[in-house]
Amino acid sequence: MSGAAVPGDISGHMLDLDEDEDLEVFSKNISLAGSTPMPNSPDSMVNQFRLDEENEEEQQDAINKDIFITVDNPESHISAIETFIMYRVVTKTTRSEFDSSQYEVRRRYQDFLWLKSRLEDNYPTLIVHPLPEKFVMKGMVDRFNDDFIETRRKALHRFLNRISEHPILSNSHYLKVFLTEEELAPHRKQGPGFLSRMGETMRAMANSVRGLRSKLEEFDVMQEYVEDFSNKICSVDKVTQRIIKEQREYMDELKQYSSTYFQWAESEKELAEPLKGIGSCVERCSKETEEQVQHLSEVLVPALHEYVLCADTLKAVMRRRNNIQAEFEAKNEALASRKTDQEMCLAVWETFLLSQRAGLLEQRNGEDAS
Repeated sequence: MSGAAVPGDISGHMLDLDEDEDLEVFSKNISLAGSTPMPNSPDSMVNQFRLDEENEEEQQDAINKDIFITVDNPESHISAIETFIMYRVVTKTTRSEFDSSQYEVRRRYQDFLWLKSRLEDNYPTLIVHPLPEKFVMKGMVDRFNDDFIETRRKALHRFLNRISEHPILSNSHYLKVFLTEEELAPHRKQGPGFLSRMGETMRAMANSVRGLRSKLEEFDVMQEYVEDFSNKICSVDKVTQRIIKEQREYMDELKQYSSTYFQWAESEKELAEPLKGIGSCVERCSKETEEQVQHLSEVLVPALHEYVLCADTLKAVMRRRNNIQAEFEAKNEALASRKTDQEMCLAVWETFLLSQRAGLLEQRNGEDAS
């Protein structure tokens, strides 16, 4: 409300927008309770129609789906060397290339990393859905607590289902091995060795330093869009983390205030009822704030973080595409150089043959004259 004075007791807690350039505030007029509902606009009706169509398409895709993957039942394994979590991966399929219709295997996080790396190596220009980060995310103190394990389980479940829905990645030999084989150790040994990976890394660095001779405009636009999206989603993620931190501090203060009001009510008999009412109100505010923080941490933060990882995946795919083009250009230049060297060698050889032929003719002419 413009023109209204801000109370002094809350003005110090308001967010200074001048100090937060990456935070944009949007306002929306909301109809008051009890007022007549606003009719649906044509745009909202169109959006609802599109939503219904998307739901019908999702249902149809579910009917046509021939492979279903579930990640559940995490178990903690403790050894003398390390402690890790094993997840059950259940696969149900009607595909003919599978020997059975149902499989159940146990996989740890490193196994998912192996699958992702094999897919990226064999399909460098395809987008492989990102995995959750190996290390602890912000707000997660212990990577073996129930909340962290459940968050990771959901992310691993999405990872496998996104791959199974891809028209090319879902037919990968490595995905079949991951879903059906009890042990992955024999297949891990079949991958590229350390020296091979180092050679690929050195070639990628050389190609990035060398740069591209010619780049299509559509890829320039795509690269710019991905970079812009990545910067914005990272800013949103950082702002969300800061809001959650401030809300937690505010919640802790409310908990202290509520207990203070209740203790105050015990010492002031005449003001006991009003003080208890204030304390109850502050306690309810504390509980509502706690629920809001929990919702942001469990729903919004993982979604935003997944977008950040997706943006990083897109940038990695663009880099691999540029490296492939740079390697292609380098090989073309090497081929052209070899063709030039070959032509020069042929010219020298022809010159040598002509000189030899001329020498033979002169020798024969000399012999005839004698």
